[in-house]
This record gives sequence, structure tokens and C-alpha cells, in this order.
Amino acid sequence: MKKYQAYLIDLDGTIYAGSKRYPKARVFVERLQAAHMPFKFVTNNTTKLPVDVVANLADNHDIHVTTANVYTAGLATADFLAQRADERNQEPRTVYVVGEIGLAQALAAKGFTVDEVHPTYVVVGLDSDVTYEKFAKAILAIRSGSTFIGTNSDSNIPKARGLMPGAGALVDLVRYATQTAPIFVGKPEPILLQNSLAQMGVAPEHALMIGDNYQTDILAGIHAGVDTLLTYTGVSTPEQVATAAVQPTYTVPDLAHWDLEAGPLD
Repeated sequence: MKKYQAYLIDLDGTIYAGSKRYPKARVFVERLQAAHMPFKFVTNNTTKLPVDVVANLADNHDIHVTTANVYTAGLATADFLAQRADERNQEPRTVYVVGEIGLAQALAAKGFTVDEVHPTYVVVGLDSDVTYEKFAKAILAIRSGSTFIGTNSDSNIPKARGLMPGAGALVDLVRYATQTAPIFVGKPEPILLQNSLAQMGVAPEHALMIGDNYQTDILAGIHAGVDTLLTYTGVSTPEQVATAAVQPTYTVPDLAHWDLEAGPLD
């Protein structure tokens, strides 16, 4: 097996499921830390800032990391739009957001201000308090010319209650109402992984992407030229993965079945 220099790891469904602990995943993270192996959690969750992700891991899952170990789709969306705005320097840095505080604060930190009527961008992410009025404002703005950005295309997210609606479900409602395809930033697009690897100074061929969802985590790795490890602890099932045109590099029942030196264990 190839010896990897860094790990990119999904959170929901891979390290935990909402409030439900995955003790085997916690032990895996501790093995990474003991081996001084660089890793970064790359999550499509836009509702939290890295400091909140770190606190949730510590308080609810007994996993202790730093904000340097976290890169969210919210941060990636803000980075993507900031770069795009810099390239189009006459464009107003205005945005309307269907999303929660993690996404809104990430965009504000990059100098974007809110415009509810004629923003340059409409960004749609996961929003557990979404209302008809929020959707209406987003749809009207896109129909009047705002660029439509989707943070990620997750149809569902694993929670303690089961598979709950993901950001992609909200994005698809807006897509249907506007008949406009969004520009996606999060997984399965490669941006999240590419930016994370650049921050760690690791080339794609030396990294491994770990996740539970073939349609987001594994495809993101494939698109970014990164080897992939699918763990059957969340969204995807062996039956679903068997029909995929491109298979994950590795599959395991859970992270107790992955050895940093030997790879997948029987």
C-alpha cells in the first residue's frame, strides 16, 4: 500500500452522526495524532465556523483538534467568491445568503455585505430555520440576474434521527424555481480538497480522502486526483457503490479497519 503523507476526512457520517458518537473514529483520529500525521477535516457543513467544529468535537465526541484541522464548505465558498470578486474588481461584493451563521460570518470576513434585493451573488447552503420568504428573496434575486452559488450538493446528511435533508435539497428547490443551474463549491467539486492540500503543502497523489458518501466525498477525491477510502458508516451502501463507474481506492466497514501502515484490514 502507498504510504500517505496527509489525510482529508469528512465529518458527518464518518467521524460521527449528529450527536451520535463513533468511538472507532475517535480512536482513528488519536492514531493519526500519535503518528504526527497531518490531517484536515473537510466538511460540507456550512452551519459552523472552525472554532465551533472544534468545540463540538471536543465537547460531544471527545475528539481534540485545533481550527487548523478544519476546512468547511463555508470557508471554501467565501474563498471562492473572494477570488472571483478580486478577478472582477468592478463587481460589488454583495450577497444574499440562505444559510446559517457559519456561512454568513465566513462571507462577512471576506468583505461581503448583505443585499436582499439585487446582490451580486445568492448563496444557498444548509439552513435549519429556512422560510418561504428566504427562498422567495433568493429566487427573485437570481431571476433578476444574481449569480447562483450552491455551497454543496448533499441530498442528505446523517444525523442521530436518520438521513436528514442536506444543503443540496435546498439548492435544488431554488434551482427548480429559477430554472437556473447553480455553481457548486463543496464536495464533490474538488475545491475543498485542493485548498486544504495547498494549506498543508501536500500534493494530491500523497493524500487520502476518507468519507462515507460516494456521491460527495469519494467523487471529490476522484475529481481532485486524490486516493479515496469509503467507510460504510453513513450514507453510501455496498450495493450502491458496486454500481459506480469509478470505484473508491479502498472500502472498509469502519475506521477500525484501516491501518496507517498496512491499509485496509480484514
